[in-house]
Amino acid sequence: MKTNYSYFARPLLKIALPIMLGNIVAQIQMLIDRAFLGHFDSLYMSALSNASTPLWTTMSFVFSVTMGASIIISQKVGAGDKDKTEEVAASLMKWNNIVPVLLFLFWFFFAEPVLKLMDVDKDMIPMCLDYIRWFSPIFLIVGLEASSMVIMQTSNNTRPLAIFGIVRSLLNVLLDWLLIFGNWGFPRLGIKGAAIATTIAEYIGFVYTWCIFMTSKQLPTRPRTKIVFLAKIRPYWESFKLGLNAALEDFAWNFGNLIMIVILNKIDKNAAGIYSTVFAVGLLITVIVASFGQANMTLSGEAVGAKDQNRYRSTNKVAMLICEGIIFVLSVVCLVIPTPILSLFSDDMEFVKNCAPFMLLMCLNLISKTGNIVIGYGIRATGDTRWMFFTQIFGTFFVVGSACLFVFVFKLGIQGVFLAVLADEFVRFILNYLHYRKLAKKI
Repeated sequence: MKTNYSYFARPLLKIALPIMLGNIVAQIQMLIDRAFLGHFDSLYMSALSNASTPLWTTMSFVFSVTMGASIIISQKVGAGDKDKTEEVAASLMKWNNIVPVLLFLFWFFFAEPVLKLMDVDKDMIPMCLDYIRWFSPIFLIVGLEASSMVIMQTSNNTRPLAIFGIVRSLLNVLLDWLLIFGNWGFPRLGIKGAAIATTIAEYIGFVYTWCIFMTSKQLPTRPRTKIVFLAKIRPYWESFKLGLNAALEDFAWNFGNLIMIVILNKIDKNAAGIYSTVFAVGLLITVIVASFGQANMTLSGEAVGAKDQNRYRSTNKVAMLICEGIIFVLSVVCLVIPTPILSLFSDDMEFVKNCAPFMLLMCLNLISKTGNIVIGYGIRATGDTRWMFFTQIFGTFFVVGSACLFVFVFKLGIQGVFLAVLADEFVRFILNYLHYRKLAKKI
């Protein structure tokens, strides 16, 4: 059957564009954050990489575990089951705050042993601890933030996410400028100032967006306040078990990336900074794709609930075409002007020169990575979250083993790490695509 591209593209764009806008602004803010620190002291790039990687490894767990609720709610919306939709949403909002509080306590009091296990240079550990301890209060609001995002996404109204991203990011850039460099009479705090700026901006942005979330009349999956207070834990536990595979998948990916940082630290003290800088450029592009992936999961989930096979296939196909087109255009830009892009992070031209050769490998990796993101969300929409977890476990062992082989046996240095990542994404894309085709036949 011929696909009507515009018919399926419109709802994808409606959900994805606000998420994309918020994510792009957030990523630009993170890039500016890195740029400020890189211009302050190039060693801060490695310190930030070592501090932020384990933090995001655990924070992403909180967001990923809500994916189970997002899948169930989307399927129930497609099936027209309003009562079950509200029950799951209410339970999510009430009970999704326990783990984040425990993570706050862990990072505030026990960050140093983690850094030592990562083999972080002892002179760099105080910088990392400054960042982690001032950043950790963000965990206290992550539970509500993640729950509200699920409600907005499954309501096909993601504009508040864009508002949140813009408000938070603009504040963060301003506070970075004030607290990192000590402008306008503020203390010159360096990497500690970056963490404080991020935490303050996150709280202010969250409060502003929460007010919008609570007063909006365009969120049909938002549960009534009374139902939230009365919500039992069982619906949350059911969605948690489904989302746990997605969370463990994300954790496995981040854990693999954490091991990569350890391997890079074995090369030299600037290796992690080079890798994280090139990785940050790729991440800015990836969040655009992820926005369409999230939209794809919501709409594919509705198609699964309605048992509409053509709608499921077409939504995934159109999402993939849009994303691969975006990747092609942005990759060309990165390859044509790599130096100006990388110079945003540091005025150390030797550092920039060392980063530039890896931009091609980063762009090639994005082709397979895009497929894994879009098709992966389509697979999860069916309720099969185990498959992506299993392929990611395989991928983690594969990428770490390959990196060790390329770096320590073949002596390829940082290039070996990038080659390992490239091979991992390609192999997993083949496996995931074949499984997606199999699932699509069963709807």
